[in-house]
Amino acid sequence: MSDIRDLIRREVSASEHEEIRELWKRHSIAEDERDLPGLISTLTPDCVYELAQTGHRWEGHEGAARFYLELLSAFPDIHFDLTDIVIGPQGVCEEADVTGTHRADWLGVPASGQRLAWKVVIFFPWDFDQRLFRGEKVYTAGLPLPIL
Repeated sequence: MSDIRDLIRREVSASEHEEIRELWKRHSIAEDERDLPGLISTLTPDCVYELAQTGHRWEGHEGAARFYLELLSAFPDIHFDLTDIVIGPQGVCEEADVTGTHRADWLGVPASGQRLAWKVVIFFPWDFDQRLFRGEKVYTAGLPLPIL
């Protein structure tokens, strides 16, 4: 991992900003359409998905696919309402209001059958060399999750 100061010093061009923005849009559309191959195509092969406050991690394309299959099975009607977004040469950070019905066990939490609402902040780190996202760092508020 490079020194974090290298990320702060990164220059951005209008074309790179547009490239990152378009990749995030592709990722989001694929997620909304439940297009797992399309979603995975926006990620580096060594991507990492992490629920920051719990310690849960999924690694690589296989891990990312497992994350989404488990999440979408648990909340088949999950919906994200974007409330804020920042795009820069380091990646994308988004905030959203999320709703979904808890239909299946997730992360060891038994299905409740209840419609839940929570907030999420997700950071998509940008890989400059591969021109893809290195995964997602997810932070939630209002969703009871087990800590590892």
